[in-house]
Amino acid sequence: MTRLVVGPFNRVEGDLEVHLEIAEGKVTLARVNAPLYRGFERMLEGRDPRDALTITPRICGICSISQSVAAARALGAAMGVAPTPEGARVAALIHAIENAADHVAHFNLFFMPDFTRPGYARRGWHARAVDRFTAIEGSAQREAVAARAALMHVLGQLAGKWPHTLAVQPGGVTRAPGPAEKMRILASLRGFRRYLEKVVFGAPVEDFVALGAESALMRWGKGDAGLFLEIAADLDLAAMGRGAGRYLAFGAYPLATGPAFPAGVWEKTGGPRALDPAGIREDLAYSWMMGAASHPSTGQTLPDEDMRGPAYSWCKAPRLEGQPMEVGAIARQVIAGHPLARDLARQGGVLARVAGRLLELARTQILMERLATDIDTSARFMAAPVAVPDAGSGAGLVEAARGALGHWLTIRKGVIANYQIVAPTTWNFSPRDAAGVPGPLEAALLGAQVWPDEPTPLSVQHIVRSFDPCMVCTVH
Repeated sequence: MTRLVVGPFNRVEGDLEVHLEIAEGKVTLARVNAPLYRGFERMLEGRDPRDALTITPRICGICSISQSVAAARALGAAMGVAPTPEGARVAALIHAIENAADHVAHFNLFFMPDFTRPGYARRGWHARAVDRFTAIEGSAQREAVAARAALMHVLGQLAGKWPHTLAVQPGGVTRAPGPAEKMRILASLRGFRRYLEKVVFGAPVEDFVALGAESALMRWGKGDAGLFLEIAADLDLAAMGRGAGRYLAFGAYPLATGPAFPAGVWEKTGGPRALDPAGIREDLAYSWMMGAASHPSTGQTLPDEDMRGPAYSWCKAPRLEGQPMEVGAIARQVIAGHPLARDLARQGGVLARVAGRLLELARTQILMERLATDIDTSARFMAAPVAVPDAGSGAGLVEAARGALGHWLTIRKGVIANYQIVAPTTWNFSPRDAAGVPGPLEAALLGAQVWPDEPTPLSVQHIVRSFDPCMVCTVH
């Protein structure tokens, strides 16, 4: 048996180390370490509850709107105020734009460049991958950055700025778009559709959404998605990094009529079921945290500064009814009932996670166009002001691009008494729990191929990046 430490990883938000034990060329044990503690939850204690709207988006510069929406929902629940229907619609559009931009960045800038590595030089697709996805220089990267920037102009119109906007509030949004702005927003969305259909999918997004099975997906030979699927077939990415088949989603883009993508749980051995957030516990057995396992609404973030064993990560280990759960785009689409997503989830490997994001990107384009089209510019976008209560509590459960994000807030004597956050990468990159059960990434790495004299195994790179880690969110 040999031991290998992989990390730090480039093209990852924050710090990450993966400790591997290897026998006969296969990973037999993995421990995932989030080595940077930041302490945002502790920073919030004793502050005016409204400060969370300013502070929590600064946890991350990639998913700051996700943090804004979660904070606004938690504060609104504690205050007893809900956004107006049009405020909820525009907040959903703002959030969807950030998530769509994140999907484009992940595919083009974070995931696909690994296939340009010299280790794949003899593969028939390698030259095309180099041309399209070489870091900084690839033609696909340049097109993606330009398209993403054009889409983000909508956030300038609706959110004032990105990242770290204050446009999303418990009662709705601060900006009321007029008819002319609505037309400009729709024009920007049409421009993003042209990019997706010309470059990413090579066909109408509706055609990609209409795929109903993995076999049909693997015949898709158009656009950059087609190149990815050719690579996936050649390297058998479907079998690489398989998860346990347990998926969780908090529900994405809450509207007056319900979330655009529903909340729920799905297990390949039992199918779909309703989500009960009361079943969430954060286990601390292998985390450098003091205290006992508890629900986030009553949990605390008390770092063990001595970093005592057997703990090996600053990340907590969230569990639902005692089980680790995988979160992300594939989880959302599986729980939403999309037939392609459910077919992919039966294997649940690298192919499923990345194809799930492409599927969601296509579906999100259609959703964004519908949200923008339905904006009633004459309606109220913000509920009447409500005072912060002397005491209260609330939860904001939303979906960032990487998966389920939860904020839990407790107010006492008019200030924040406790604030707890469980981020998507906290779920996916969690350490073991008290029962010794590994987190989703740790389990997915088992069996990964490691070739001799391979200091950074390509299979490990692909598996890690298929989850798209955001380590700064993981430990806040």
